[in-house]
Amino acid sequence: MSKKVLIVTGDGGDGYEALYAYHRFLEARWEPVVAAPSRRPLHLVFFDAEPGWETYVERPGPRLDADVVIAAVSAHEFGALLIPGGRAPEYLRNDPDVLELVRDFSTQSKCICAIGHGIQVLAAAELIKGRTVTCHANVRIEVERSGGIFSSQPAIRDGSLVTAQSWRAHPEFYREVFGFLK
Repeated sequence: MSKKVLIVTGDGGDGYEALYAYHRFLEARWEPVVAAPSRRPLHLVFFDAEPGWETYVERPGPRLDADVVIAAVSAHEFGALLIPGGRAPEYLRNDPDVLELVRDFSTQSKCICAIGHGIQVLAAAELIKGRTVTCHANVRIEVERSGGIFSSQPAIRDGSLVTAQSWRAHPEFYREVFGFLK
């Protein structure tokens, strides 16, 4: 199996989730490759709770260079796929190249990981019907409308799918990810 992981994100992607994934895979001696709609520095953001707010707040975060354009990569080159959350999945789920790529990973029974809003891409690719997954609470309805089974666990693995609610579940999530990839 290839020890390359494809991290698919874009502008508005969650900075904690994307950067931690990049470094965690490096630490495990995997080669992370960042893919986005275009090859350029991406504008990541941080999401956090703010007292008195009924929803999360968004703050500018770091930049992360996209190594490749999504349309130019093949699932055959990688051992795993990771889709961080944030706002990027909102528009990535409408990109036919993204959906085809995610489905190719699934057809090849490769590890497919999503954190938080990243589940929106898996739902759009029709990969979660009948599968137990978790995600950010605000997108739970998309899981259920797509025929997925929502779990309130911080992170969960169902076959080759590994999902987490948010960056707060990184410890549980990466135990599941690397347990699968061994």
